[in-house]
Amino acid sequence: MGSIRLDEKMKGEKVEFKRLKDKVIVISGGTKGVGRAFAEIAGQEGAKVIIGGRDEKAGKEAVRNIKIFGSDGIFVHTDLAKVTECRNLFDKAFEQYGKIDGFFNYAGVTPVSPLDTCEEDIFDWIMDVNFKAAFFCCQQAIKYMRMNGGGSIVLTGSAHAWGGQKDRAAYACSKGVLRILMEHISHQYANEMIRCNYLTLGWTPTEGEVELRKSQGESEAELRKRAANILPMGRMCERSDYMEGLVYLMSDESAMMTGSTFRLTAGEYI
Repeated sequence: MGSIRLDEKMKGEKVEFKRLKDKVIVISGGTKGVGRAFAEIAGQEGAKVIIGGRDEKAGKEAVRNIKIFGSDGIFVHTDLAKVTECRNLFDKAFEQYGKIDGFFNYAGVTPVSPLDTCEEDIFDWIMDVNFKAAFFCCQQAIKYMRMNGGGSIVLTGSAHAWGGQKDRAAYACSKGVLRILMEHISHQYANEMIRCNYLTLGWTPTEGEVELRKSQGESEAELRKRAANILPMGRMCERSDYMEGLVYLMSDESAMMTGSTFRLTAGEYI
């Protein structure tokens, strides 16, 4: 990743330009899946990364990798079902680095939740993690970003937000309301140079997705084969497919982009 500065290229010297150099980026759910992958890529691109999550071993491992790339980062143990811990994640980031430039809201849960049988505790769990946590994380992100003259918020979306499959009713609602939150932030805080975009992820074999399918009797190989027959582009999305989009959304290259639905879904529109 990275590009070459024109003036250096003209001199015949190849110098990597880090697109997120010195930016401070908070990631909720940064210990697994796309969140973990982006934490390390952001570090490679020069960002200081604050990883929020519950898996301390994975979080600290990601921080070590970020430091190998020559940047810095910290892990903050965070139970996103608790608003106090959502706030603490951003407080620790600001205490450590004195500013916050970006927030990637990746954390989410996707249990089976059909409208006709979904239990209250499952509904509450989904909404607490997927929406309530995001709401209060955005509140804290805005608090600190306005001190620094702006920033970029990326909310993780899903094709389910446009109706969803029958067995994901509560999940679909949680992703739909995140889209409204994105539009609200983009309209109300643009004059403070705080922008917000909705990154629609496709069907991805993350740890959570593979574990869920295995509990339903389907192996990862079977899942990939089934998905390949469903998705218009013929394969599932991999973590790596989202990295360039995320770097762009967090970088100054997208400074005038807000209120957008950014789709990386292999053509999937549920």
